[in-house]
Amino acid sequence: MRHEAESGYAWLRLGAALALVTLGGSGMYIVTVALPPVQAEFGVDRSDASLPYTLTMIGFGLGSILMGRLADRFGVMVPVMLGALCLGGGFLAASLAPSLWPFALAQGVLIGFLGSSATFAPLVADTSLWFFRRRGIAVAICASGNYLGGALWPPIVQHFFDAAGWRATYAG
Repeated sequence: MRHEAESGYAWLRLGAALALVTLGGSGMYIVTVALPPVQAEFGVDRSDASLPYTLTMIGFGLGSILMGRLADRFGVMVPVMLGALCLGGGFLAASLAPSLWPFALAQGVLIGFLGSSATFAPLVADTSLWFFRRRGIAVAICASGNYLGGALWPPIVQHFFDAAGWRATYAG
């Protein structure tokens, strides 16, 4: 079966991409909510507790280049699957971190560099291939998933941080 640009299939792919970008963005926004409990548990000041977020964002930026190259070479599915595995593994590794540095490295490398980055640039680029007349709005919808994640994930994880703690929430 051949699928055409601007078809119902293209819009279905856009919906899936929006959901994946929203889910992938969790790694960038959950760490901001985790800042106070991580700071308290590891006994560090606010500037040191901000290191995991800094590394996550640097990892996201650099990882987007790598994930874009992977998508160009192998298709969008390879980076998205790699990102899903690394995002899940990163949250689990961060939940088990004995100190700030392992937590920061899990955030920066697994969650930022290999996780969240895989669900943004490759999916935005892939979306652009499925639309011609409405390419601008399609790309904007896909990219907005990152910001939708910023609105969606913080209140959800704050609830679970309050109910179960940050480590259990990260592991879950």
